[in-house]
Amino acid sequence: MDLGPVIPFVAVAAGGAMGALARFCVYRTVETGFPWATFIVNIVGCCLASFLMFRYGIYADGPMKTMVFTGFFGAFTTMSTFSIDTVNLLCDGQYWQAGGNIVLNSVLCVAGAIGGRYLAVM
Repeated sequence: MDLGPVIPFVAVAAGGAMGALARFCVYRTVETGFPWATFIVNIVGCCLASFLMFRYGIYADGPMKTMVFTGFFGAFTTMSTFSIDTVNLLCDGQYWQAGGNIVLNSVLCVAGAIGGRYLAVM
């Protein structure tokens, strides 16, 4: 029985479980009115994913790359949660916080990715 086609699915599931647990730990640690936990995981995730991709990912392939980038970072960071947090702020009439959430996440996540790349190639 050839398990080769199954391995990527197992890699994504394992990485996803680790990413989800890491995200859950951040959410349990950071509980405030502003969605700081989503903000933190997006920035840390963008920076770390960029660092790993530019330092090691260009050379990596196979199950490990799938586990880390699709599984772990797919579960750890998410724009869907960011979007829902922003919509909730808008629905609650917190327009300035919603705008701040959009600007901070957009600008600092890209900055995190630039920082990760810089750290990887320096």
